[in-house]
Amino acid sequence: MHNHTPFNLTNAAAEEMKLQGFELTPFPGHQQQLADILAGNVKDHRKRTDLRGLAWSSIDNDTSRDLDQIEWAERLEDGGIRVRVGVADVTATVGKDTPIDKFAARQCATIYTAARNFPMLPIELSTGLTSLNPGEERQAMVAEFVVDGDGSVREQRIFPALVCNSAQLAYSHVGPWLVNPEHAVPPAIDPAILDQLRLQDEVAQRLRRHRQEAGALDFRRTESTPVVADGRVLSLEDVGRNRAMDLIEDLMIAANETAAHLLSQAHRSGLRRVVKSPERWQRIVDLVYVTSANLSHRVTLPAEPDAKPLNDFLCKQREHDPDHYPDLALAIIKLMGAGEYVVVHANDPYPPGHFALAANDYSHSTAPNRRFPDMVTQRVLHAMLDNAPAPYTDDELAAIADHCNERDKAGRKVERSMLKRAQALALGSRIGEHYRAVVTGAGRSGTFVRVLKPAVEGMLVHGAEGLDVGDRVNVKLVHTDPARAFIDFVRI
Repeated sequence: MHNHTPFNLTNAAAEEMKLQGFELTPFPGHQQQLADILAGNVKDHRKRTDLRGLAWSSIDNDTSRDLDQIEWAERLEDGGIRVRVGVADVTATVGKDTPIDKFAARQCATIYTAARNFPMLPIELSTGLTSLNPGEERQAMVAEFVVDGDGSVREQRIFPALVCNSAQLAYSHVGPWLVNPEHAVPPAIDPAILDQLRLQDEVAQRLRRHRQEAGALDFRRTESTPVVADGRVLSLEDVGRNRAMDLIEDLMIAANETAAHLLSQAHRSGLRRVVKSPERWQRIVDLVYVTSANLSHRVTLPAEPDAKPLNDFLCKQREHDPDHYPDLALAIIKLMGAGEYVVVHANDPYPPGHFALAANDYSHSTAPNRRFPDMVTQRVLHAMLDNAPAPYTDDELAAIADHCNERDKAGRKVERSMLKRAQALALGSRIGEHYRAVVTGAGRSGTFVRVLKPAVEGMLVHGAEGLDVGDRVNVKLVHTDPARAFIDFVRI
């Protein structure tokens, strides 16, 4: 039994935020601007299409209060399905270079930890006035597109609208119901919303098949999420993906591609979210060759990065060896590298793509309550629709991209560190237990492994010689220290 000295997760989260250079207090003028907004003194005079009568719904985590998107679909006579994704029009309320905007630009994103969240925007906005809360009239930017039977997309457009969310739903309820309609129907749902969910699921499946045929990588991961109450970790809960999460992901990818496509078509400079070709592709090739030994034949990937054959292998491996698939998926995710923001200039002929999503032109535009690049993209879209000058110069966009990339890394450090601390608290009573693990990092800072059940990551403090990302090992938990975010294993 390993008893930790009293440790306050909430205080640790604030300290970690400061350590990584995040602000904890609003900028001067913030409160006055917020008061003006809440008093109704900030007016948006754009003409908006009235879509309040549609059966919109949102699907998010059980505890989410910052609702960025709502969805609606209709079947067309030609077999296509028209989709509308309503995105909170945050920038209609938060003006460029105002105190609230400057704070958001400094933070770049909302940081989520088990003990406490650190919102990019005031919660009076992100969970109130600019959140697409059920039963409330809201301003939105609507991305509209038609999806044909083969998953191809046409008739893309974006326009400002008035909307009203009819139902706030949760992944945990909708996902099981989509797989098995005999499963309990999500509580208090109008039949029209159930029809919507079925149609949205159908169109999401079309989009997913089309992306996978193009080479999009379909990873299935399980995350070990701490259950925290009053600053205490009660347990670790392994949370995997479900069908409702896939539905939202597929519709958001299509909406983000729509925004990027329209900006490129209009020759407007803007931000893009890219995942470049993996630098460690040869390690992926080697890992796939070794891992494919249990298939009918060895798989040799091309010498140059190519997502399509990689995804074909992943799908076969998931079906053939589901027990070990999480190890493989995690290793390849680590070898892929992180996404980043780049600037696409007005006349760039070939925008950079997103390797993992098989997307040729991809923006972040669907979460402006929690990501600053989405606010930037929203302003550029408004300027395009209004035929107005660009709200940002190319140099300003480049500076925003660089800053957001740096803050993105810092934010991941905060979230990873706080997750480690919470997991260390939960694992304190399990010192000496043995686990199956996969190597997730091997470098100058040490060798790291991830245990599959519970899904936690820690350092391999002994026995790391000769190991590389993707190798499987058996380990023993020997030490945890929540104050230092340490979870230590040895090889056995």
